[in-house]
Amino acid sequence: MKMNANKRLAYVTMLSALSIVINLFESLFIPPIQFGIRFGLANIIALVTINIFGVKELVIVNTMRIVIGSLLRGVIFGSPFWISFGGVVFSTIAIIVAHKLKTSHIFMSILSALAHSFGQVLVVMALYNQSGVIALFPVLAVSSVATGILTGAISRECLKRIKR
Repeated sequence: MKMNANKRLAYVTMLSALSIVINLFESLFIPPIQFGIRFGLANIIALVTINIFGVKELVIVNTMRIVIGSLLRGVIFGSPFWISFGGVVFSTIAIIVAHKLKTSHIFMSILSALAHSFGQVLVVMALYNQSGVIALFPVLAVSSVATGILTGAISRECLKRIKR
């Protein structure tokens, strides 16, 4: 999207704030499904961001979501921060690759959710030296497909409604 730097910064800042609010809302008011499974609603903003702005802005929005969200929840640099960070790093890479390959919103979102779960499992295995956690990945993968479809469909609808 072509726009001046100040307007671009304002939009990226608003998307970051929206992502942080959605992340906080989901973590505080929507209880996790079994095994800590969440919907990943803040990923909607990540998918919208890469489609409107690009990779650099996606990285900014996701980084702000993790750092500021963790700071506001009081878990900055604790285990929950690193687990979340690991998931978001893998998820962001998956979104970038899927975007470069020009995949659908749904596929991009499913891939992102799967990568997020995989990244979190890897971090938990490393932090707690528990290789058995990998046994949870099939359950997380199934839920990732379901939540990926949901967030992908919502992001697609959001993009339809945004004036370019």
